[in-house]
Order: sequence, then C-alpha cells, then structure tokens
Amino acid sequence: MQKASKLIVVNAAPYETRVATLESGILVELLIERGEDRNSVGNIYNGKVIRVLPGMQAAFVDIGMDKAGFLFAGDFVTPQLEFDTDASEESDPVLPEDIGIRPARYPQEHFLPPIEGLIREGQHLLVQVAKEPLGTKGARITSHITLPGRHLVLLTWSAHIGISRRIEDPEERDRLTKIVETIRPEGMGAIVRTAAEGRSETELKADMDYLVRLWETIRRRSEASTAPSLIHRELSLSLRSVRDLFSSETDRIVVDTEEEHNRIRTFASQFFPRIQDRIELFIGPEPIFDHYGIEIEVTRALDKKVWLKSGGYIVIEQTEALTVVDVNTGKYVGRSSLEDTTVKINLEAVKEIVYQLRLRNIGGIIIIDFIDMKSEENREKVYNALVDALRADRSKTTICKISELGLVEMTRKRVRESLGRSLSEGCPYCSGEGVLKSKKTICYEVFRSLERQALMLSGKQVSLYVHPALAEELFGEERRFLEILEQRYGMKVNISASEKFHIEQYRIEPS
Repeated sequence: MQKASKLIVVNAAPYETRVATLESGILVELLIERGEDRNSVGNIYNGKVIRVLPGMQAAFVDIGMDKAGFLFAGDFVTPQLEFDTDASEESDPVLPEDIGIRPARYPQEHFLPPIEGLIREGQHLLVQVAKEPLGTKGARITSHITLPGRHLVLLTWSAHIGISRRIEDPEERDRLTKIVETIRPEGMGAIVRTAAEGRSETELKADMDYLVRLWETIRRRSEASTAPSLIHRELSLSLRSVRDLFSSETDRIVVDTEEEHNRIRTFASQFFPRIQDRIELFIGPEPIFDHYGIEIEVTRALDKKVWLKSGGYIVIEQTEALTVVDVNTGKYVGRSSLEDTTVKINLEAVKEIVYQLRLRNIGGIIIIDFIDMKSEENREKVYNALVDALRADRSKTTICKISELGLVEMTRKRVRESLGRSLSEGCPYCSGEGVLKSKKTICYEVFRSLERQALMLSGKQVSLYVHPALAEELFGEERRFLEILEQRYGMKVNISASEKFHIEQYRIEPS
C-alpha cells in the first residue's frame, strides 16, 4: 500500500506565520503564530514563587506572563520512576505524560511530599512551559526540563533512555538504545525520536552534543539572570515545523517568502542537511494558501456544522468545559433498514470527526453523540472505526466504549488553544452565549419593570429608551399590553429608539 504524500506549506508574513500540513492534498493540521503572541510551550524561564497552595499541592510562579504559571507538586518532584518500554512522541516538548513515565514512588497525589516542604514563596525556580495559557488559566509549568532536537530529546532530569513506539523493528530499537547509552551525559537521558530510525552514531552524537551545549548555555543564563525572566525561547513556528513535522514521508516544504525560505534552509543546513533539496520557494500569481486550497478549508474549520458526503452532518459545539459533537442523518434517508442507515452515517461521521478534531486542534473532554444503534455489534463496529481513525492523531487520546445512548466519552491532549479560539473571540453582543433573549421576552421584562415602579410613576409621563428593534415590537404586536398598563396605572409611556442600546438593554425614566 502506497504511503500518503505529505506536504508542508509555510505562509510567512510580518504579522503572522501559518504552517499547514497536507496529506494527499488534504489539509490535516494548521498551526498559527501571530507577532508577539508566539507559542510559549517549550520556553524556559527563571521564575519566582509567589504563592504556595498546600490544599492543591501546587504553587503559582511568576514567569513574566500576564498570568502566573501553575506548578503542580508532581511536576516539581523528581521521583523514582518506572518507565514504559515504548515512548510516544509529539511535536511539543516531551514531558512525563508524553513518554510513558509512571511515577513509582508517588503513584497518587496523596503520596507526594507536601509542597510547602518542597518550595517556598520568593524562591527562584528554573521551569519550562508544558501547556500554554488557555482561556482564563495560566501556563502549566514543570521543572522537568526537556530539550528537543531533530533525532533526540534530552532529559535533563532523568537518566532514562526511551525509544519512540513508531520505531517497531526490535533490532533497530536495540541498536539505537546502545548508541544513546554511550553518547548521553552522566545523569541525563534521552528519548529517541522517530526521525532517528536508520541514522548513524555520528548523526545522533551531533544531535546530542548540540542539546548538551544548549543546556549548558541555559544553565549559565539562569545563574546570571533575575526572576522573572525568559532564559530560552523555543524556535519560531516555521523552524519548529522543520524539526518536528518533517519526516521520511514528507515530499517537500514550500515557503512563500524568500526571507523565510533562506532562514529555513540555513537552519536545515546546520542540523538537517539531508532535507535541504526538499525546501522550495513558492513563486506564483496568487497567495500560497489559495493556490493549495487551504484558505477555504480554514474558513470551513470555523463552522459549527460540517456536511458529510452522504447528506448527513455533524455539529461541533465547543464550550469552556468540553466539546460536544452531534451526528445527524440530515438529508440521507438510506436504502434499506433504519439500522443500516444509522450505521452508515455513524461510520462516515467517525472519519470526519477525527479529521476535524485534528484540524481544529480540539482538546480536553469530548462527547460524541452518535445516532442511536440498537445492535451491540454495530456499536462495537463504530467504536473500533473510531479507535482506528485516532491512530493517525499525534495527540494522545483516551476513549470509552459507546454507551447504550450512543454517547462516546473521550479526551484529547490539549497543549495549545484550539483553532477556533485562536482565530475568533466571543461575540461582544451576546457575550459569547451564541443566543439572545427574544424581543417578546424583553418586552415582557419591560412590562414587569413598569409594574414594579407603578407607584412612583403613577400619573406621570414616562420615557422608555430601547433598541429600535424592540421599539418596533412595542409599537406593533405588544402595543395592546402596553396600553393596558398605561390605563391600569395612570401613566403615559413615550418610547424612544436608540441604536446605542443593546437589544436586551432598556431604561425607564420619569419625564
């Protein structure tokens, strides 16, 4: 079976850098970095502890961001560890939960030493951002510093050697383990990345030497700096993409500006000379994202409703707590039984849901509401299809069986904001609710407010200031109820319309 072709497209502008990954011409991942809002994951800071929370086994650390970083006791303690033989790998810094490490000495939170005995307020700590700030939360930070290279990830806090689970050949895994064992510094370890497969000892040693030099530089900067301060910034998005996304399946990288093209080639010549010939400068009459059909896909990725080829559709609702995906039959009526129709739609939805989760970078708790299936065999069939589809996802996922109600509970590791949150903001008109009170509901709120103030307003002229749409409703269908109130309480209500008023806003004043 022929492997899918892979293309990395870089759109570099002074104000924003976008990197798209296409597999067989289909957009599967989009990463965005805007001006000063560069991704902070992987950055290393000299931080200052500003508050210790014994009840949460955590501390807040000032690292110079708008919000203090959150440090859990388990991310500070260097425990005695048991290691899984397989190590997973992601493009983000390789942290304990990424590489299959299980704390042996402190398997549960209540076995961790009290955090107040580990750190104190005012103490300076060298920490790394594990998860960038999300919504109202500050960055998740760790003292377990990891430095990713092209072939290896240096573990500065452990002597463990792990191998990416994507390297399946036992002989190759054994060869790489022996090489790393001889080149690693004493007291440090490494994770061997997928890109290391087939690489020589000379190439791996060069990668290790670079990471060790980088670590020594970071330590010297830390000793000479005050807190809070940035000690080491992760690579820019375009350079990270070369380091982390480029693989043997990647046909080429296409860049739309000569300046960024030169930067990437210079970076590649120092660390990845084999891929230089596959870095191309895009020259064309139209923008690069338009040329590859990416721009329209980005727009679609912000829609709540996604249509399936059969005529069914899924609806994606993202909230602060979780994301809900609802599967619907839509226009598809099927050709045989209801159960067969349902299974067909659900199986088609599985592929689209996994694609959308990856493209939109949706993480956290995810609830999928499949169309109800009576047969246990069919529920198992859809569940297995979902598990298989998720194998292509680089982010760590956990998934529960389909319930009798057709619901699937799953989690997807969230390290950065979703695409929707990155490209949009809450509506200032509806405050992000997505709905507004109906005009009829607001009219009746006005009537009740007039009744509450009836004693004070009786026998007087009253000015009612409202939005024009509400004024139209009060002059029209609701006029008869307003007249009843005027007669009952002996008042005269004069309606004034103003565009300055929110549709749900109104003001009542005696004239």
